[in-house]
Amino acid sequence: MQLFKLKTRLSKFDHFADFAREFKLSEHDLVITNEFLYDPFMKSLNLPCHFIMQEKFGLGEPSDKMMNTILKEVKGVGFDRVIAVGGGTVIDISKLFVLKGVEDVTEAFERKIPIVKEKQLVILPTTCGTGSEVTNISIAEITSKHTKMGLADDAIVADDAVLVPELLKGLPFKFYACSAIDALVHATESYVSPKSNPYTRLYCRAAIEIIIDVFQGIAANGPEYRFERLGDMLMASNYAGIAFGNTGVGAVHALSYPLGGSYHVPHGESNYQFFTEVFKLYNAKNPSGDIARLNDLLCVQLGVNENPYPVLDELLGKLIPKNKLRVYGMKPEEIEEFKKKVKKLLREIKNENLSSKDARIYLTGHLGYFNIANTYTLKKKNILLQDELLREKIIY
Repeated sequence: MQLFKLKTRLSKFDHFADFAREFKLSEHDLVITNEFLYDPFMKSLNLPCHFIMQEKFGLGEPSDKMMNTILKEVKGVGFDRVIAVGGGTVIDISKLFVLKGVEDVTEAFERKIPIVKEKQLVILPTTCGTGSEVTNISIAEITSKHTKMGLADDAIVADDAVLVPELLKGLPFKFYACSAIDALVHATESYVSPKSNPYTRLYCRAAIEIIIDVFQGIAANGPEYRFERLGDMLMASNYAGIAFGNTGVGAVHALSYPLGGSYHVPHGESNYQFFTEVFKLYNAKNPSGDIARLNDLLCVQLGVNENPYPVLDELLGKLIPKNKLRVYGMKPEEIEEFKKKVKKLLREIKNENLSSKDARIYLTGHLGYFNIANTYTLKKKNILLQDELLREKIIY
């Protein structure tokens, strides 16, 4: 059984200019970024690259329309390497641009075309949450299907991930907090994953320790404290990405993605809504094994003897408030309808009336990108967990 893999080279520079010099950026590079990053960090360097400013093609999280419009923009441009400098949207877009023969990204997400890597990919994350610089996943809203879909394939793994702490300086505090909480969710869900192992838990533990320490510093000293720890938080996000890239995530993401896809809630914020309630329910059901070990780790970090989740809730609440799902427009009847669709699909999978390809597409889009596609038992447990959370209206 494979325990661990990391195909991406990791580098770190204090300044973007140092990276540009070391990686010899040239006219053969396509740089996908944002203007608010280009102006302070790239403009003065007069680089000969072809630049794409993502926000000119649409706002918010990535969609098939956004990606396809950019594809048309760069058609005929010769480039050998894609440089992604940005947050989750820029990174998810850039991963599709290294593939051969893509004219409509929906065909790639649905695997209607061969997924073959044609160009090199270098990723510089400018948020501290997704860990996407070291994962093989791209997520986008497929507008024709009114849902999010994911492509998980080693062909879109970055060849290089480059950490440049100064790129986080302009990140507004709410986005910083949501992305950092997302990283904490990655680390905790990876820690208790069925695929968790001693190698991945090393990264999970390191990420959890750093993130909670930074959060405690912010709670004590205010949001400006984050600027003293940008490098630490960027590294913690990377650790968490390495961990969940090997183990997958779980029920928090399963609940999060329908909220994000249907109600346009940013990913980190939607994860936050479910995070501690999922782990409270884990503990109510079976607080043993890795769950007990995670509890012990959290207790040490939070300075409590038992049951760390109320204290963790209080700490996260000092960063940003947690909303009820009704705030985003979710109605009780919509929750019930979603549960019915998921349970129907699971019955079809179990009875082998649905192809594995169609099941993978549906599950990736509706339940998130965790590793459930080959294990019915785990799928069933996650759906039952969602059902119980929603039935008891803990999170509604």
